[in-house]
Amino acid sequence: MPRYRPHVAARPSWRCRACGAAWPCSPARLALLGEYRENRTGLLVYLATLLDEAAGDLPDSDRLTDRFLSWARAR
Repeated sequence: MPRYRPHVAARPSWRCRACGAAWPCSPARLALLGEYRENRTGLLVYLATLLDEAAGDLPDSDRLTDRFLSWARAR
C-alpha cells in the first residue's frame, strides 16, 4: 500500500518534498485551505511568515507574494 507523503516545503529550495513542485503546490494549497477554512486571516498570517523566510532563501523574491499569498485571499 502506498504511503502518503505530505506536501510540505523542503528548505532552502522551497520545493515540495512530495511532488517537487514550487511550494505551496496545488495539494498543499488544498490542504491549507481545508485546515484554515474557518480562519482565512490565520492562513494569510501563516503564509506571510513563510514568505518572509522564503525571501531569505530564494533569489527571485519579487514573485513570492503571488506564489505564497495571492491564491489564499478571499474571493
